[in-house]
Amino acid sequence: MDQDFYDAVDLFAGPGGWDVAARSLGLRTRGIEKDHAACQTRRAAGLPTYEGDVRDFDPIEFLGVPGFIASPPCQTFSVAGKGAGRKALDLVLIGIKSLEARQAVDTSAFIDERTALILEPLRWMLAVLDVGQPFEWAAFEQVPTALPVWEAVAGVLRREGYSVVTGNLDAVEFGAPQTRSRAILIARRSGVAALPEPTHRPFRKGGAQHAGEPELLPWVSMAEALGWPPGLVGFPRLADPGAQVITIGGTDYRARDLRHADQPSFTVTEKARSWQRWPSTDGDAEPVRVTVEEAAALQSFPAGHPWTGSRSKVFQQVGNAIPPVLARAILTAATSS
Repeated sequence: MDQDFYDAVDLFAGPGGWDVAARSLGLRTRGIEKDHAACQTRRAAGLPTYEGDVRDFDPIEFLGVPGFIASPPCQTFSVAGKGAGRKALDLVLIGIKSLEARQAVDTSAFIDERTALILEPLRWMLAVLDVGQPFEWAAFEQVPTALPVWEAVAGVLRREGYSVVTGNLDAVEFGAPQTRSRAILIARRSGVAALPEPTHRPFRKGGAQHAGEPELLPWVSMAEALGWPPGLVGFPRLADPGAQVITIGGTDYRARDLRHADQPSFTVTEKARSWQRWPSTDGDAEPVRVTVEEAAALQSFPAGHPWTGSRSKVFQQVGNAIPPVLARAILTAATSS
């Protein structure tokens, strides 16, 4: 394949969170993505793309590419999902041992086939390493519940000569106007792998924006990022008896489902298509539905990113992506000399 002109291959590339960040750093990437709508978005954004299932590509065809990025699907590991990945954690760890021993993985044991996709990054790295042309650096991302998988993968990569670090990072600590924790792995053939240092203060419920670590910038609120007036944002549900409530126009809603616009948002997922905001909370307040462009801004995508597909497909793309500001910090740590 025509890999000689780019710096990294991006598995499960989605609409381009990693790639937008890489481009801002002068890194050329080529993504592999199965979802057709996400591929259309990528192409409209000028991001080189192979459309297809990563399992159908031969890693050997990518020899000589120095960098490797992967964000395998997280639905089965997500706290919000049914948890097939968490229940199958033992099977995943067995699969990692099989790959290290250069043995085939029996994916038929997984109830949800998507769970096995988290093994693909290690399979790719070992495949190119075994022919003597390893990736020089790698960066992986998943939901926090997948951190034990990255830790097990890190053990394999260390035994293969990589310096590796793992941990959870929150996008709000890198300038995104949302709280979004993700499990990260960075591996390097040369130098010492290290997670990026936060640039912004962590968001603490009830904590003041300008209080805390003086060497860090204040966290960014939804209002700052989007120019919203004071008000509330979220998916309103009527309050249960005894629950903490927020009253809007005389109606009590569950407080845990709403945040003030002068705070970072909840983690943006595809369910953000149902988010509403109230510019005020008095009796005349009328909710306004959060738009795709606003959700993308909460993810830190640049204005004008050319989202393509149906409304539900676009919100799915936005929710599944890594925030570019977080990706930029991770890529800088992975590639800095």
